[in-house]
Amino acid sequence: MVWFLLKAWFVVFCFSMVKAFVPRYRYDQLMRLGWKVFLPISLASVVIVAGVLQILR
Repeated sequence: MVWFLLKAWFVVFCFSMVKAFVPRYRYDQLMRLGWKVFLPISLASVVIVAGVLQILR
């Protein structure tokens, strides 16, 4: 029971620290981040995984 409470407290602590340190983004900032950062990264990862699978096949 003590171990469970320690782990639960740690998770709550981590969530609260992330919320305290990461700024809130506006909708337009999130859209810009998604289109200019996350979309190219995800497309590159798809191409890399497809290439690795073709090479290893």
